Amino acid sequence: MAIITLTSDWGLSDYYVAAVKGTILSMLPDVTIVDITHNIEPWDIASAAFIIRNCYRNFPEGTIHIIAVETEESAEKPHIALKADGHYFIGTDNDIFSLILGDMPYEAVTIEVIQDSDYFTFTTRDRFVKVAAMIANGKSFSEIGRPYPVIRKSITFQPTIDANSIHGIITFIDSYENAVSNITKELFEKIRNGRSFEIKVGKYVINKICRSYTEVAVPDIVVLFGSHSFLEIALNHGKAASLLGLSRDSSVDIFFK
Repeated sequence: MAIITLTSDWGLSDYYVAAVKGTILSMLPDVTIVDITHNIEPWDIASAAFIIRNCYRNFPEGTIHIIAVETEESAEKPHIALKADGHYFIGTDNDIFSLILGDMPYEAVTIEVIQDSDYFTFTTRDRFVKVAAMIANGKSFSEIGRPYPVIRKSITFQPTIDANSIHGIITFIDSYENAVSNITKELFEKIRNGRSFEIKVGKYVINKICRSYTEVAVPDIVVLFGSHSFLEIALNHGKAASLLGLSRDSSVDIFFK
């Protein structure tokens, strides 16, 4: 039985989610549909990629992931179907695939499936769903479109390092307003090399990394490595981003001594 996930920036107040699910069920009555999220901010590709990257592996291999964020097609940003890491992804090549997959090997094709509608404002329902149904029914990529050998590469800010410091930024803020940086545990331990440290976020300085949110009192600042492996700044039972004045691209600096 096929599994199809949906990720979009539609919200839940309009008919879009229901229309897509209804179309999927009309084509694949026995399918399992899973909503990853529909609360992405409009056109926020980076957040959508972060969320998908951190959950798609929890689904069985063969799962089909439809990505409905900034779906407008152009010569520079075609609609594609892609297979990587045992999973299928359908969407627009607007940098999101490289943000999800990094340097992982993949097979991709441009989508040349003609949609049923004469309207071109609801690509997910009228085109992506047809492709998902083809994949679920065992159709080959060659029946979907031509090989697409190179996906767009997004240039993302990487932490800068020297012998005694790491300088990163906040890249994602979740619904609890926990602020996630681009500094991995692996990088932190490599540069740290057993030394003590200070983490500076705005006007705040922290010199302890916890294993859980409840290791500090309510509503103190807690810094930890989340399940995504990145350094995260939070408040125990509080909203770190609002209360600490953090936003995407805010600086996170670590000094070792």
